[in-house]
Amino acid sequence: MAADAALANGILFTDQYQLTMAQLYFRRGIHEQRAQFDYSFRTNPDYGRHQAGYVVTAGLEWLLEWMQTARFGDAELDRLRGQRSARGGRLFGDDFLAWLADDGTFDDVELDAVGEGRIVHPHLPIAVARGPLAMTQILESSLLNHLNYPSLVATKASRIAESASGPVLEFGMRRGPGRAANAGARAALIGGCDFTSNAGISHEVGLDPQGTHAHSMVQVFMALGLGELAAFRAFADVYPDNCVLLVDTVDTLHSGVPNAITVFEELRAAGHRPVAVRLDSGDLAYLTVQTARMLDDAGLTEVGVVVSGDLDELAIWQILSQVDEEAPRYGLDPQAVKARMVYGVGTRLISSHGHAALDGVYKLVAMERDGAWLPSVKVSESPAKVPIPGAKSAWRLYDRRGIATADVVATAGEDPLADPEIALHHPHHDGVSRTVSRNEISEAEPLLEPAWRNGGPVAPALSIKEMRARRRHDLDRLDLGVRRLVNPHVYHVSLTDRLKRLQHDLVARARAATSGDDVDAEG
Repeated sequence: MAADAALANGILFTDQYQLTMAQLYFRRGIHEQRAQFDYSFRTNPDYGRHQAGYVVTAGLEWLLEWMQTARFGDAELDRLRGQRSARGGRLFGDDFLAWLADDGTFDDVELDAVGEGRIVHPHLPIAVARGPLAMTQILESSLLNHLNYPSLVATKASRIAESASGPVLEFGMRRGPGRAANAGARAALIGGCDFTSNAGISHEVGLDPQGTHAHSMVQVFMALGLGELAAFRAFADVYPDNCVLLVDTVDTLHSGVPNAITVFEELRAAGHRPVAVRLDSGDLAYLTVQTARMLDDAGLTEVGVVVSGDLDELAIWQILSQVDEEAPRYGLDPQAVKARMVYGVGTRLISSHGHAALDGVYKLVAMERDGAWLPSVKVSESPAKVPIPGAKSAWRLYDRRGIATADVVATAGEDPLADPEIALHHPHHDGVSRTVSRNEISEAEPLLEPAWRNGGPVAPALSIKEMRARRRHDLDRLDLGVRRLVNPHVYHVSLTDRLKRLQHDLVARARAATSGDDVDAEG
């Protein structure tokens, strides 16, 4: 069983067609010719009633860790050797398998990427892989798997953290997609969650796991004839300095909160500081206000209120809007109520409810021949599927306020600010462009950084705290309209004149080649 798990998670954590294409390249003698593939995504998450205006990158560190350990060892080669074609013959030849044994690693691949925790937008090249054609091809499926889902969850977490008035706890392990719940929990922490209940991931990233107790604990004491109050006292006795009590097992306002107040008063008398109550069902806004009122009346103004139960960014927004109206009716300051709130988010975060998959793609954009990089393009019926060709650089332009105004993709070595007037072109629609004066730009920031060279990561992994700081810094420099929870303003990724002409000419040539027409195209 352990051996099977190692096989599934190692170099064979890829799609079958990557392996068959690699052998085809080997048969044609082009398997070691260098190629460039770009990773990007096409659209921001759209959750139906609300939409994201950006994406938060996540997953790169775990991808690099996988690349370091992924090898074609004896077990992997034996499985490939045993594969048969439809007619019963060997699918993979011994000569190809011998090459995989000797050279089937990512040691000769170079990877540049936008760092984890950064804000990115559709069509921007987020990772650029260059190396032997066969191995950059085999890399595709795992790279997409390692980056797409975590970025999706990190984005959801960022939106939830933005909508909340206090700390956010990730509670999604039990509803997560298998072991991917680990990647999701880590991504949620990058995206803005303060803690997770996932014990293993918490310890891996250096945070204390957080949690309360289950309804079943109260049910046990009730079944034994001891009651809810006895359950709360037992929990407080074992965890006097971490006492968070779940108060909705029986009757929130007539049993749970009063019993919690009794226990909290006993804890305080014994020199301990009670932490919070937790509400997991019902009208959370109303119950929060009533619970806050009851705690205040008991003099327990320091006790927090954890709310949970199918929360996401829109639900939190609605709850806080209701608190604004509800609290004054009972003589409470809405801001004081919101300041004591903590949010436990689970299913809707770990599943990215409403938008279950990021449409990230990994496309060939260039091949090296005789020391020169030759751009390549895929012609599609859908303009949005035409990749940005060739070796390139990516920049973020900031206006005079220090706010990001556009991301610009340029040809390799091109200075996006070389001209007094900067023409910015839509990456997929001809004739859609705008011009920005050089005087309007305060800064041009390169976005792609070396991530992988010579078989290993270029730089030490960042801490969760450092990645959170990246996200916060990028959000602070992002226009408020783009950060809106509903109908956000569109942030544009654009091409320079030179790159747009290259893309246009390559598409024209490709179409002419299939039609037999002659095309006089530049570059």
